Amino acid sequence: MGMDVTVEQLAQARLVTAEDRELPVPATLRYSAGDPLAVFLDFPAEAALHGEEVTWTFARSLLDQGLRAPAGHGDVQIWPYGRTRTVLEFHSPHGMALLLFQAAALRRFLVSTYELVPCGQEDVSAVVERGLSTLFGGV
Repeated sequence: MGMDVTVEQLAQARLVTAEDRELPVPATLRYSAGDPLAVFLDFPAEAALHGEEVTWTFARSLLDQGLRAPAGHGDVQIWPYGRTRTVLEFHSPHGMALLLFQAAALRRFLVSTYELVPCGQEDVSAVVERGLSTLFGGV
């Protein structure tokens, strides 16, 4: 299996504004077998706080936990909201973004990532080695 196998899923998010309005925002959930511990969330420029395309990266395990109970601290926090939705809260130097997703869509995405790379089967050593080689300039 190639290292570049990915799962992509479009998800309609709702951005909660400071005035408590909800703006529909298209988002793309991405997962790559080559980076098996992480989940990527892409937003188009119009959705971003500072008008350029933005990608958030966080642990797949965090998404898994956050669908069931409040999870995370720092830049990314995830928690259930009502019975059908999940909140993702992102903090950056540009401010804070609060996004609502359908929990079912997040769960469907998560299941498809586990079909690609089962939980506990992540080849972490490859990731660590790649991280170290990046750190040490590819020695």
